[in-house]
Amino acid sequence: MATVEQRRALLRVALAAVLANASWFSATAVVPALEDDWQLTSAGAAWLVIMVQIGFVAGSVGAALLNLPDRIEARWLIAASAVAAGLTNLGLLLASGLAVALPVRFLVGVALAGVYAPAVRLVATHFERGRGVATGVVVGALTLGSGTPHLVRGLGNVPWPATIVVTSVLAVLAAVSVRTVRTGPAAIASPPLDVGAAVRALVRHRPLRLATLGYLGHMWELYALWSWLAAFFVAARATHRPALAETGTVTFLAIGVAGLLGAVAAGRLADRLGRTAITSGAMLISAACCVASPLAFDAARPVLVTVLLIWGASVIADSAQFSAAVTELAEPRYAGSVLALQLALGFALTIVSIRLVPIAVDVVGWQYALLPLAAGPLLGTVAMLRLRRLPASLSLANGRR
Repeated sequence: MATVEQRRALLRVALAAVLANASWFSATAVVPALEDDWQLTSAGAAWLVIMVQIGFVAGSVGAALLNLPDRIEARWLIAASAVAAGLTNLGLLLASGLAVALPVRFLVGVALAGVYAPAVRLVATHFERGRGVATGVVVGALTLGSGTPHLVRGLGNVPWPATIVVTSVLAVLAAVSVRTVRTGPAAIASPPLDVGAAVRALVRHRPLRLATLGYLGHMWELYALWSWLAAFFVAARATHRPALAETGTVTFLAIGVAGLLGAVAAGRLADRLGRTAITSGAMLISAACCVASPLAFDAARPVLVTVLLIWGASVIADSAQFSAAVTELAEPRYAGSVLALQLALGFALTIVSIRLVPIAVDVVGWQYALLPLAAGPLLGTVAMLRLRRLPASLSLANGRR
């Protein structure tokens, strides 16, 4: 049973995660307006997302090599990164096209790299038991934050600069939320700088490699779905083109609300049934939704929305458990650095899958464009089941694999 102090720390970190991550998809949420104002193409829209991913990868690699999540007190790293994300997000207001917008989105990604891994690491210091559900709350909060820009747009015909301003303000408020959260009793002394620690861990430690392969399979699908879910919904409803409010609401519910519930529920189950079991189950469900997407495309709106909600819940349900597994499998002194490197690899892979979707649209149309995403969770499931057979898996979820 979590103590009052644990709950307070988790709530503040989760709130910071929601607020900071609102800037991630702020540009994606306003793409329809930018298509009119900037004559933005589908390839340009893809690059607005991809540049955040590239920035996040660069920031995560830098954080891993410099051991920043392990050597800097988490609350200050998260706060500074959230403020930086908010300020750089505002730079989109100065853009009149991709020449300025793409560097700005890159910097947003770099800044957000200082939120994700440190937030997971900070919560882990407060929860030696119940770590799966606690990490699930944080990742669920990040998911809710990712869907927030769509909610802002879905409230009405909000001018796109207002969406950018609101998400920037939210990111700055994240610093206020997290600044009082000190590290928990499971924290250890800051280690010396070791630029190779994270790389050595992933190369030499087979359980970490398998957990990372599982994570890569999960990431192949996750951000491509998040990036193109709204466009998929609009295309599926082409004969009854949905209003902006309907698209924004459905996207927010699928990404944000269903994602939050999926992440928290999976975390609770993983602490009881095991990390490899729950990650494998979640990936099989999301792969099934992916395979069913062409049928859902032609189905009635209630069926389509139901599939998107189940997909939104399952596609993120396993994410927190990969992060929790790193904190349990890696050497404690450098667990934050290993987590940052794992994140960098995963987000680097999303660059490929995000760009793949519009290419698939041009070849086979929206109805079948998301089918290639199923390969990721299916391969990820294989990796996690192999990890389950190793003795090291007993260190997961207090022996529940």
